[in-house]
Amino acid sequence: MLHILFWSVISAAFIGPGTVTTSASAGAGFGYTLIWAILFSIIACYVLQEASARITAVSGNNLGEAMRSQYAGTKTGKTLIWLTLIAILSGCAAFEAGNILGAVAGISIVTNQLPVPVIVGSIGLISGLLLWKGSIRQIATLLGLIVAIMGICFVITAMMIPHDLSSLFSDGFVPTIPPGAEILVLGLIGTTVVPYNIFLGSGLKHTQTPSEMKLSLLIAIGLGGFISICILLTGTAIAGEFTFEALAAALNEQLGGWGNWLLGIGLFGAGLSSTLTAALAAAVTAKSLLKTSSNQTRWSTDGFYFRSVWMGVLSVGLLFGLLELQPVPVIILAQALNGIILPVIAVILFLMMNQTIILPEQHQNRTFYNILSGFVVYLTVLIGFTNLLRALSRGLDFPLPDQRFIFFTSAVIFALLIIPVIKKMYNRTAE
Repeated sequence: MLHILFWSVISAAFIGPGTVTTSASAGAGFGYTLIWAILFSIIACYVLQEASARITAVSGNNLGEAMRSQYAGTKTGKTLIWLTLIAILSGCAAFEAGNILGAVAGISIVTNQLPVPVIVGSIGLISGLLLWKGSIRQIATLLGLIVAIMGICFVITAMMIPHDLSSLFSDGFVPTIPPGAEILVLGLIGTTVVPYNIFLGSGLKHTQTPSEMKLSLLIAIGLGGFISICILLTGTAIAGEFTFEALAAALNEQLGGWGNWLLGIGLFGAGLSSTLTAALAAAVTAKSLLKTSSNQTRWSTDGFYFRSVWMGVLSVGLLFGLLELQPVPVIILAQALNGIILPVIAVILFLMMNQTIILPEQHQNRTFYNILSGFVVYLTVLIGFTNLLRALSRGLDFPLPDQRFIFFTSAVIFALLIIPVIKKMYNRTAE
């Protein structure tokens, strides 16, 4: 049970206000028809998280350390490492404001008596104390408990809303993309499969065997996916465009005063858990990519470097939260950088899963898992390329290209990235 709580830090990281918004919007706009996208996103998340955690469990090196050992010897490799670090840190800092404002929205749904600066300051104080005083294991366990409470709120809410079970199973589990839902489908997957989660999962030290890790991770991520589906089901109560106010009003109509409390606690839990994990993930990623034998003391969890990173990320979120502003320019930059980094990290993971220098052959991917991983890598290329185009579209004010162009170009990029992997697999089979 404690192992599942420990790995629930991954669920806590992807079930934030963004996931609540995206999943509830899917339910409000398209009913049950996009449940399959959440199920697929959980599979994709598990494939990448299991791969990064397997590296740590088998080799003793986390993903950042493995990347440094493989690529730090060349200028191109060093550039890749720094580009990865910049993308992860900017993404964590940019979306931290959304996490904090999401937690504020949860409190505001329950009561309007507290001024926003008081709520933001309280969230910052709680998060700062937990990150300063707690170990990574303690924080991970606490986040698991927060996810459990948040999940209970959304599960109860979803169950109390009347549903057509026959339509739920007939419409929700058949992969179809209704007109106008293309970006939303990618959003459902993209809010679950994020680069900093991959580093966070690999950077969490544990004493489990690979098989124990796989089972615990599967259950924890599966529960996170179940909560996301419950959020989508909750969103079906809205008749019209999604807003937190519209969702609260719809729930109050269905559930009475309980609607406000359940949504408020669930949203606050999502915001608080993601506030902690974004700051923690930034520090864990920086540590894995920059720690050396000469500075390892400063990169310990109570060291100056480690604390400076999470404090910086948390401070950026608090600043924008106090101003009640969304950091749009920084989010655009973060989307663009993560659009480049996510597929690169996925390809690097794919390569490492087939390299004897990283993993003994008995722990490397087999054919079926390579096929599944390859499809997930293509998905990350598609999501990354789409996010990059969306960021450029918002920043330079031009319309998004046709979806067929995006799918075709993503396939070409995927083919170019995956050629080295195919060659290596062929050579290994020939030997």
